[in-house]
Amino acid sequence: MFVPCDRGGGSASSDFKGFTLLMPAVSVGNVGQLAVDLVISTLNMTKVGYFYTDCLVPMVGNNPYATAEENSTELSINAEVYSLPSKKLVVLQIRSPFIKNKYRPFCQTLLSWVKSSKCARVVVLSSSHAYQRDDEQLLGTPLRYLLTPDLEKAVGGLMQELNWKEMEKVAAYPGINDSEKVLHIPGGGITKLLFTESCSKGIQMAVLLKFCSEGDNIPDAFALVNYLNEWLQLIKSESNSSTDTSSQWKIPSSWRLLFGSGLPPALF
Repeated sequence: MFVPCDRGGGSASSDFKGFTLLMPAVSVGNVGQLAVDLVISTLNMTKVGYFYTDCLVPMVGNNPYATAEENSTELSINAEVYSLPSKKLVVLQIRSPFIKNKYRPFCQTLLSWVKSSKCARVVVLSSSHAYQRDDEQLLGTPLRYLLTPDLEKAVGGLMQELNWKEMEKVAAYPGINDSEKVLHIPGGGITKLLFTESCSKGIQMAVLLKFCSEGDNIPDAFALVNYLNEWLQLIKSESNSSTDTSSQWKIPSSWRLLFGSGLPPALF
């Protein structure tokens, strides 16, 4: 459940009526989480609370968005909520993996909060294994989207204007029965369950994802957040002739240790 912090304005900060909720799925390459980091850091979003749950591995660390020594010692935990009222945007950042068999309880708790806080829609940033694409998915851009029926009515036309590709369904039994198609997001973590639950509950949800592989996934995060920005226009492109805003996203200070510290000199 959502627990507001004093700095965020107390209990009033739990009312996000008309806001867009942006969140990552813990998926291959942690691409969604990295993309959300870029959004929080660039927009200088204010932490308004945290999401208390027993579904995630507990963790605690320093402030990942520290800008000076004074705020570097602030603690952060596994699921925190940030807000930017001027853009009607609220962000849930997830920083640790799910505990086994806790996907469904987390989905139920999250979607219950979405309804009680009156969020207008949910946008999930995710990723999927590039090596498990079928022939159709190998063509064109590695970026895909999904819309629940309720959101399709509102923004489906815009997605067509942007020339976005909807996530293809794949054969349930390849080589045996190719006519039966199902949604398959390998490596997507909670993505599919969250999407199907939102469809059944009438919640407006969009999933934006990128096919990728494990490794240095910073370029994937930039590609995904630029994809998001084409739709939500969180930041404006400096060049009118280009939609690429990569140079305008602010990399958080915590990314300096993304691959650990350097090699100790004693090794040589």
